[in-house]
Amino acid sequence: MAAARPAARSTSGASGSARGAAIPQLSWREIRPAPIVLVSGTEGFLADRAIRRLRETLKAEDPSLEVSDLEADAYAPGELMTLASPSLFAEPRLIRVSNVEKCTDAFLAETIAYLDQPADDTYVVLRHAGGVRGKKLLDAIRSGTGGGIEVVCGELKKDTEKLDFAAAEFADRGRRVTASALRALVSAFADDLAELASACQQLLADSSEEITDATVEKYYSGRVETNAFKVADAAIAGRSGEALVLLRHALSSGADPVPMVAAFASKLRTMAKLSGARGGSGQLAQQFGLAPWQVERAQRDLRGWSDEGLGRSIELLAETDAQVKGAGRDPVFALERMIAVISRRGE
Repeated sequence: MAAARPAARSTSGASGSARGAAIPQLSWREIRPAPIVLVSGTEGFLADRAIRRLRETLKAEDPSLEVSDLEADAYAPGELMTLASPSLFAEPRLIRVSNVEKCTDAFLAETIAYLDQPADDTYVVLRHAGGVRGKKLLDAIRSGTGGGIEVVCGELKKDTEKLDFAAAEFADRGRRVTASALRALVSAFADDLAELASACQQLLADSSEEITDATVEKYYSGRVETNAFKVADAAIAGRSGEALVLLRHALSSGADPVPMVAAFASKLRTMAKLSGARGGSGQLAQQFGLAPWQVERAQRDLRGWSDEGLGRSIELLAETDAQVKGAGRDPVFALERMIAVISRRGE
């Protein structure tokens, strides 16, 4: 089973810092065998998934696959060549290398030399989490030396990216999920991609029908009910009493005031962007870097608001942010005051 040498080309749609690289730039879901597989980016969860997927693919092709692990920051001279040397029974080999961003000089020199003639039936996976260390090696791989590919595992920062990730989790298993259920799930686990993935897998394992809001509430009611965005939604809609009840429930469940303010900030900033904007949701989404549903939600939220009220609320939001981060003595009071003003739409 010889390792295929991919043609030197660039794959559109994969984000990464190596624009113009001579090798394919793939997402973690697109990982495939190659003599050299550079797994780059700061999102360790996606990188681990990609490497595990590659191992499963190779193991399915040949159960005799020999798997070895190296730590580039504790590398001893000759280790790579020893592991890549043909074995007695000529089993294919997968060599997983971690901490390339902290690599030793010996690793750097020997791996660059290895690129000139990669071993047959051998797949070397290099995990580089970012930084300038090892740049000479990365540049060599990206130039096409060694016949490699790059799998880009950047952090998912935008809500649209997290929604796409969660939607793909269900689509991969052929399961239907409503848009509102997806949004609720992403909102509840927005701060931790691993937790979001785990929540998706739990729903896939335990639910037999279409996944709806009710399904998400059933499994993650505590997490969803105390979510900061529910507090913000109630306040922005003018439901002061409901917002205060949700706030107190969230705080009693261990929620931190700082993310609570951040949820309000996220929604009010989106509203401010769209205040006075004209056009369809698709057009505005492209213009402001949002998802169409975010545009539609913000437009609904803006009903009854004036520009002056929105401005005053944003000013109070900044003041509250400082209060909950140590500038004030009572962060809960600051939150309640902010909710009262926002519930009156800044009046």
